[in-house]
Amino acid sequence: MKLITPQAYARSITPGAVTGLPADFRWGVATAAYQIEGAAAEDGRTASIWDTYCRVPGAVVRGENGDVACDHYHRMPEDVQLIADLGVDTYRFSLAWPRIQPGGRGPVNQRGLDFYKRLIDELDAKGVTPWITLYHWDLPQELEDAGGWPARDTAYRFAEYAQLAYDALGDRVTHWTTLNEPWCSAMLGYAYGVQAPGRKDFGQALDAVHHLLLGHGLAARYLRGAAGDRPLELGITLNLGTATPETDSEADLGACRRADGLGRRLYLDPIVYGRYPEDVLDDLAAAGVQLPVQDGDLEAISTPLDVLGVNFYRGTLFSGADESGSPVDAQGRPVTRAVERDLPRTDMGWEIIPSELTEVLLRLEDDYHLPTVITENGAAFADTVAEDGAVHDADRTTYLADHIDAVAAARAQGADVRGYFAWSLMDNFEWSYGYDKRFGIVRVDYATQQRTLKDSAKWYRDTIRLTRNGATQ
Repeated sequence: MKLITPQAYARSITPGAVTGLPADFRWGVATAAYQIEGAAAEDGRTASIWDTYCRVPGAVVRGENGDVACDHYHRMPEDVQLIADLGVDTYRFSLAWPRIQPGGRGPVNQRGLDFYKRLIDELDAKGVTPWITLYHWDLPQELEDAGGWPARDTAYRFAEYAQLAYDALGDRVTHWTTLNEPWCSAMLGYAYGVQAPGRKDFGQALDAVHHLLLGHGLAARYLRGAAGDRPLELGITLNLGTATPETDSEADLGACRRADGLGRRLYLDPIVYGRYPEDVLDDLAAAGVQLPVQDGDLEAISTPLDVLGVNFYRGTLFSGADESGSPVDAQGRPVTRAVERDLPRTDMGWEIIPSELTEVLLRLEDDYHLPTVITENGAAFADTVAEDGAVHDADRTTYLADHIDAVAAARAQGADVRGYFAWSLMDNFEWSYGYDKRFGIVRVDYATQQRTLKDSAKWYRDTIRLTRNGATQ
């Protein structure tokens, strides 16, 4: 694994206009409720699956949790000022389901809802557009106890929660995302057990995939109908990457087909076309798994959308053989193996190939024909704080510059990509990694909660300004 050092990857980059981006291109930063809010037991909020999972010994680095996180719940006005000072026009944030509807059932919790009303007030006062994500992984624990996402009822509970949120905020918020990264919720949470709720059952994970998509569709259908004549930009956010074969062999091409099918087409095809891909259904059937589809589900899931949110962090090289060269594993199943490349990596160990973002956006344009916004893109690096308190994160600045250039390249080749949101506004609770990984363009000193703009934040701010000034109308 190649280590990231200023010599290995980072370079000196001065802010400058990004060519090819229009004046109405949307610039933003993004966060998620559990990662920044804290106030885990205040104003009526109940536990989510992440509150529970963080208490499982060994589940999270150093046993850390989001009880306080960045204390955004109490420091929200100063954080909104920070956002405004960056010059972005959009702030993507998630609503905490157990804060708005404690326990996942019943009436709205007004004290929790009022926090988001105050947040929207602050954003409006600063000229920043709110972009709401309804679900960013914080399922109320009571719903997990009742079966979680593998249970069909959870989709109906999500649709009910979405109705509560939209009825309260839809007159003031135009941009709505239903789910963030359902692949992670289903596979990391229910198949691999490395994120909340920590289950390891492949069949249940595929039940969760379908019910997450059903919940998305039911919520989207309600929002679409409730909006009436009000403007609405409705979408879902998927984590998407490339699947590249190591060679042109039939085995490697088959491995890419399977990885692409289970990681991307299983979500995109029903959302856009109202059908699951036949080859993926065949693969699942061979593994003894059948999706729990009922009449009308796919019609709901394919409720028309206005935008597709794209979270991009990396692509993957795949082989259809194990290290010994066998195309099947001990159980006789085809091998789908990720192959490491000799490339620069982030502090997460993720390979850095910005051109693969261009590839993803062009593929989405060709195959799915939806406008896109980069709702997350960024990198964790091991920041060093200088004696004067500055953070000279040339590695992160380089990463952002290269990926924004990749977006511009996709647009130049015909991709209808309309915005870019940096992940993340600030260092935060990074799920199973606790506070060990820092993605923020703003540093957070967790002991004092002091916020400090890193060099990457200053570069992003100045690049946005220069790009807007030089953009074509």
